[in-house]
Amino acid sequence: MWRVGEGMPDSSPLASSAAAPGPGRPRLGRKGELLLALLPTATVLLMLWLLELLSNQRLLFASLASSAFLIYLDPGHRTNSTRTLVISQMGAAAIGFALHAWVGPGYLGAAAAMVLTIGLMIGLDAMHPPAVGTALNFAFRAGTGEGNLLLFGLAVGLVVVLVIVQRGTVYVLKWLSSRPVSPG
Repeated sequence: MWRVGEGMPDSSPLASSAAAPGPGRPRLGRKGELLLALLPTATVLLMLWLLELLSNQRLLFASLASSAFLIYLDPGHRTNSTRTLVISQMGAAAIGFALHAWVGPGYLGAAAAMVLTIGLMIGLDAMHPPAVGTALNFAFRAGTGEGNLLLFGLAVGLVVVLVIVQRGTVYVLKWLSSRPVSPG
């Protein structure tokens, strides 16, 4: 039986992906993982600081914080590509915004935004799960001064920069780890 904190059981379909690093980045030691986690943490903190200066959209950016963590976890995964991130997050924001304007805030608009966002991600092969939260947030709150699509787009752009930097960092880490160590 599988318990939290243990590896996935061998019979699980996720066992091979959870036990081994797979096609993504190699897992680093504790210090390396903490250093790599600094970039998304700093990005999210910078984004929150800028948002505090420019608007009152705190909740809308929770899904972007989730995006930043996914990017840290495996920046090379296709879920975290710039194409997928932009299409899913901006599409979800536009859908949620439109449904808020058309139906108003509430569960009907939020449910429709969620379903349409999932359909968009499947149809365009741009699956990025945090975008569902973006659709819900815009559908519920877009009319309360928190529905600035332009500002949200700028924040998505900041996360795109994070994708590029994280991928570059992983490349450098792989390059450094493959170099032979010379006796000192």
